[in-house]
Amino acid sequence: MPETMAGCDRVPRRSSAGSHCQNDPNQRRRECMALVAASAFSGHQLAGNRPCPAWQLVSHGGRRASATRGSLSAAAVEASPSPQFSPSLSARAQQSRVVPVLAAAAAAATILRGGRRVDRRPRCRVRGRASPQEVATACPESVVSGAMPGRYEPSAVEEDLYSWWETSGFFKPEVAEKVPRSSGSTGERSSYVLPMPPPNVTGRLHMGHAMFASLEDVLTRFHRMRGDRTLWLPGTDHAGIATQMLVERQLVSEGTTRQKVGRDEFLRRVWEWKGEKGGAIVDQLRRLGASADWSREQFTLNEQMSASVVEAFCRMHEMGIIFRGKRMVNWSPVLQTAVSDLEVEYSEVAGHLYHFKYVVAGPDGKPEAEYIPVATTRPETILGDSAVCVHPEDPRYQHLIGRLVLVPMQNRTIPVIADAYVDREFGTGALKITPAHDFNDFEIAQRHSLAFHTVIDFDGSIAPSVSQL
Repeated sequence: MPETMAGCDRVPRRSSAGSHCQNDPNQRRRECMALVAASAFSGHQLAGNRPCPAWQLVSHGGRRASATRGSLSAAAVEASPSPQFSPSLSARAQQSRVVPVLAAAAAAATILRGGRRVDRRPRCRVRGRASPQEVATACPESVVSGAMPGRYEPSAVEEDLYSWWETSGFFKPEVAEKVPRSSGSTGERSSYVLPMPPPNVTGRLHMGHAMFASLEDVLTRFHRMRGDRTLWLPGTDHAGIATQMLVERQLVSEGTTRQKVGRDEFLRRVWEWKGEKGGAIVDQLRRLGASADWSREQFTLNEQMSASVVEAFCRMHEMGIIFRGKRMVNWSPVLQTAVSDLEVEYSEVAGHLYHFKYVVAGPDGKPEAEYIPVATTRPETILGDSAVCVHPEDPRYQHLIGRLVLVPMQNRTIPVIADAYVDREFGTGALKITPAHDFNDFEIAQRHSLAFHTVIDFDGSIAPSVSQL
């Protein structure tokens, strides 16, 4: 920050008696740095190479803090209820006007001086510099408090500070029009829009959220300080499965279920729950100081957002980018819906290998003496087999590739195919393929154009269609 530091080096020295700033340039530099930091956090700009009014630190409550040795004397000033955006803080200070800087800056300067803090009280109409005694006389509710706490208390300043940022419109793209253009700049201002990856509305912030929100906030404030029309678009995701489970648990505690109350009532309860308890993560983002434009907050189940999703899918289908087909999914018989791979928790359990004989069928479809032994841990899926797969270089089964075998317990034949996916050393070296109920089998079936037979129904029971097989 060479320009800013140059400005700090030339902070005007106070001529009042007792000021240690006169002989302490480092102290002036620290105070100015506090002002620069506070200005950056709020999205203001400081004019480079101009005197930095380190002693005129003004909170958004409207009082100027005059720095003296070991204390801050409070002088209440006449200010508007909502301080206006000031693009050049130091320029206004040179004109003896009040600088609307963050309360955090005043607190930082107080700590650097080891002084006392100024209570935020109702405004009064005393102009100019004033001693603590003069302020106490003219404005008895604005007094200098006792010693500062031994540690910084964020809750004492952050809520009011963030409220001031928001009510002043600093997070809106329109604020760019109040930022002066750099010399030589012409044409329209650049635009910068950053959609927030929507966190789950049912969740709580974790360290990952904090990291990415901080990075996004840095980018947003950087472009805002450049004078770009900047929008950080906030929003939350409906978190379908997580929300559904929470609402269903609530219904169970009331002695009913989703099926009993019906679809419309269940959806009403979901929206009701979202309205009552779904905003915790948004409050946490605000507490982090995220400079998002909350007046434009989105929710993935809003009517406009839902319509946009349908429109996008229709357009992609018309363009041939997406198509409809079969795919393996994780299905929950309880929730009666597909479950994301990220939401599935795997656990290893002791199983048992069941061995079956897949008898080779002759040209007339009748069984022959030869057979292929197959081992499986899921005998129920035999009803949906579409092929028996062997390794193409396995000498035990090479002569059977392309032949037909009979499915145990069923009077139907399936082909013997070859695929390098098969592990010759596992089990018998032959693998039965059930495309509708195993992810690996699904991939093999796609490569060999095999048929799909659904064996397990949506409720977890054997499907009625199995009788036809």
